[in-house]
Amino acid sequence: MIGAVVVLYHPEWDVTYRLIEKLQQQVDYVCLVDNSPHPNKVIRKSSKLSYSHFPENVGIATAQNRGLECLKHNGCRFGLIFDQDSHIQYDFVARMKAHFLSFRKNYSAAAIGPQIVCTYTNKARKPRIQKSLKVIDDNICIVPQIISSGMFLDLQQLQFIGLKKEGLFIDAVDHEWCWRAKDNGFHVAIARNVEMLHRQGDKKRSFMGVDYRVSSPVRLYYQFRNILLLRKYKYVPSYWKYRNICTMPIKFLAMTIVERNRVQRAKYMILGIVHGLFGRQGKIDSPKRVG
Repeated sequence: MIGAVVVLYHPEWDVTYRLIEKLQQQVDYVCLVDNSPHPNKVIRKSSKLSYSHFPENVGIATAQNRGLECLKHNGCRFGLIFDQDSHIQYDFVARMKAHFLSFRKNYSAAAIGPQIVCTYTNKARKPRIQKSLKVIDDNICIVPQIISSGMFLDLQQLQFIGLKKEGLFIDAVDHEWCWRAKDNGFHVAIARNVEMLHRQGDKKRSFMGVDYRVSSPVRLYYQFRNILLLRKYKYVPSYWKYRNICTMPIKFLAMTIVERNRVQRAKYMILGIVHGLFGRQGKIDSPKRVG
């Protein structure tokens, strides 16, 4: 059986419903995990769909974990994870499964993801630094990490790799899991001929030659904190640590010079740095206390 997890947070329902409808046509079970303050009353649970609501917002990692556990509980062997704003084709799941099974014939496969196409540029996302580790064939290449949305994984491998790290709450959750999988002898890959339109993060801008995403003030807290939290793990790639730590001062300047709400952004980033250095994990206690 194949199941899918969709994590919700203030979703645009026309987009999200299209995703849910396509998934229900392609998988055996769909688990919706909603971090929004108020429940969605129009969701109709069925024997093939469940809905869990966490009004306190437990974070993306915990939401994904509860969803994956739900799939296992309902007898699924394979699972997919989606953000609420991803767009898939009618044969997406079948193609991802076929590529995953092909991938694991000769490799210890943890997961495979699609080729992400950015909704802002309508172009395939191709990292400039994290190059492919190995090209298996024209359709599959092993990579250091993939994003969680569209990820197809073998749920049985979670007993060796573990679930998502809930202490991170949101940022770098998907990458950390991939790096941990590699540390345990597994590989992740991209199916290059399966495209998925996805709005990844916020709009991008450039400052002093460094590209950055225009994130909300509270999101900056998690970004700065999690960079410092992950610096202590040996399995986290050195290039990721150096690149992100070195660009933190530039991003701090960009957020306090170019963007709006400069004082609030600065306070969140400073708090993230302090909590990161002291190992503080989980959800920020109360955003209202900052500013």
